Amino acid sequence: MSLFRASVSGVRAQITANTLIPKLTEQHFFEYGYHASKAEVRSWERSVGVLVSDLEDAGLDQAELLLEYRLPLTSKRADVVVCGVHPKTGEASYVVVELKQWTTATVLDGTEDVVLYDGDRERLHPIEQVSRYCSHIADFIAALAGSSEQLAGVAYLHNATDDGVRSLWGYPESQTGRMFTGQRRSELIEFLRSRIADKPGADAADQLTSSAIRPSKQLMALAADEVQRREQFVLLDEQKVAYSLVMRAVQAAARQNTKEVIVVVGGPGSGKSVIALSLLGELARQGRTAVHATGSSAFTKTLRKVAGARAPRVQKLFTYYNNFINSEPNDLEVLICDEAHRIRETSTNRFTRAINRTGRPQVEELIDAARVPVFLLDEDQIVKPSERGSVDEIRRAAERMGCTIKIIRLDGQFRCGGSQAYDYWVRRLLELKPGGPIPWEGDEAFDVAVDEAPSVVESRLQQMLDDGYSARMVAGYCWKWSTPEKGEPLADDITIGGWRRPWNNPKTTRHEGAPSRELWATDPAGFGQIGCVYTAQGFEYDYGAVIFGPDLVWRTDRWVAQPEKSYDRQVKTADRAAFDRAIRNTYKVLLTRGMRGMRIYSTDAETQDMLRALVEGPRS
Repeated sequence: MSLFRASVSGVRAQITANTLIPKLTEQHFFEYGYHASKAEVRSWERSVGVLVSDLEDAGLDQAELLLEYRLPLTSKRADVVVCGVHPKTGEASYVVVELKQWTTATVLDGTEDVVLYDGDRERLHPIEQVSRYCSHIADFIAALAGSSEQLAGVAYLHNATDDGVRSLWGYPESQTGRMFTGQRRSELIEFLRSRIADKPGADAADQLTSSAIRPSKQLMALAADEVQRREQFVLLDEQKVAYSLVMRAVQAAARQNTKEVIVVVGGPGSGKSVIALSLLGELARQGRTAVHATGSSAFTKTLRKVAGARAPRVQKLFTYYNNFINSEPNDLEVLICDEAHRIRETSTNRFTRAINRTGRPQVEELIDAARVPVFLLDEDQIVKPSERGSVDEIRRAAERMGCTIKIIRLDGQFRCGGSQAYDYWVRRLLELKPGGPIPWEGDEAFDVAVDEAPSVVESRLQQMLDDGYSARMVAGYCWKWSTPEKGEPLADDITIGGWRRPWNNPKTTRHEGAPSRELWATDPAGFGQIGCVYTAQGFEYDYGAVIFGPDLVWRTDRWVAQPEKSYDRQVKTADRAAFDRAIRNTYKVLLTRGMRGMRIYSTDAETQDMLRALVEGPRS
């Protein structure tokens, strides 16, 4: 939970012996599998000693310090948590401290909570940052039961004067969000004394670090109010049946102290995510501990934005599969695994600490984490050889773990204009269903066209935008992807004849007007950049367009997969059979994002002729 723990006097001894920084850097590498950045090491060198001196002057040598404390179910870390005993209540008391080396900072014009420092670097206002950290700890540390009473938050700008951060003082302060500059050191010392007594803090630290991690009742109540108000989460037909069967399993598990795995299988647009969010809302209303997880950064961040628009705290209930690597068995009542086809073989990556590299299948970790794990998936959306989210994989894991399993299948189609004919046509086109490609017979609910050039595709979609619809273009991963340069527009990596366009922004922040990669599919500014399967999967828009690249081409009477034409390093290194399956699934995902229509173009002449003949009929 933290990189280093010791009393204030213990940390001072490490600083005096010049061993603190080596221990922090060593533990960082052990925990995360990579070296701490120079900036992070510099922060430890210049800031930790300052806080230790202040705590010593406050007479709090016995307080316990957690350095680089990792927030539950996230990768975020608080710089320091001071653990001790409250001088009045005698209860465990914690002060979360964010240390800033800033000398000057200003609030960004037009915002209240975005700060510019070092000229043009954007950060969340430090008061808001530490306040959110406190709120997150209260929401997920079971020992705190959702209350912030035992928590205080401090943003300490120890190199700054009041005048250097003048515009930051207008931000409202609270117990969990206060700001001190070096000029206000004496006030900080008094505040620390008001929260921590001169008594040993080891027991308080033990309570924090050994507590179960689960969402609080207050957070679940807030989620119930937020999620269930949203009108778009309306269930129809077999969606409601699937929802009811899951709720029955949850009730049975609670009543009989049993464990059951639920798998909900459905194609694109069958309503899996609507079911997931409806379940989260109802489980929250009932006060049951439930969390939503995916393997997609873009999908999770968008769901956080949608489901927690009015109540940001609700966003904490949306997390990632690899955050359950160390979960206690059945700590949650329900874990909702959306987009479960993206489950990986293991949760291990290059950042995983050595002790956690057990090789245990990720699906077992997810099953273990909750009394009722729910998996919602579409097996035809597995687009990487490393993805293991299939019904058979989950069934085998459940059987190994002695769990009962129930499989629910959704047959409805709510994307692609509700056109089951189009969904069937796409499966036949890509030979994901036997029989080979068939002509498109048309469906008034869904418009399909093959255009003669990408410029024509784009101009037709622009007309849709002008008419008030949403639209996006996507492509196979067949062009390099340049790293954005500061102050420069995104590079036009995709070149087809004289037509040039950039890939979507690969960064997690905006770049020269382009939205972050997570928001490309939903931010209006995403049009004009070309998306890929990783930014489109899980999303929908009114009208879509797909550019087939040379990684999948039609030759006479069959598809030919060409890994040598792919720039996707996660897929092209697989054996040819695995690449072939992954690339067909990739185009299936891309072709089924549209709600009203889809335009298609291939860079390969023979493939383009085949597609045109299927959609328009043979030319005379």
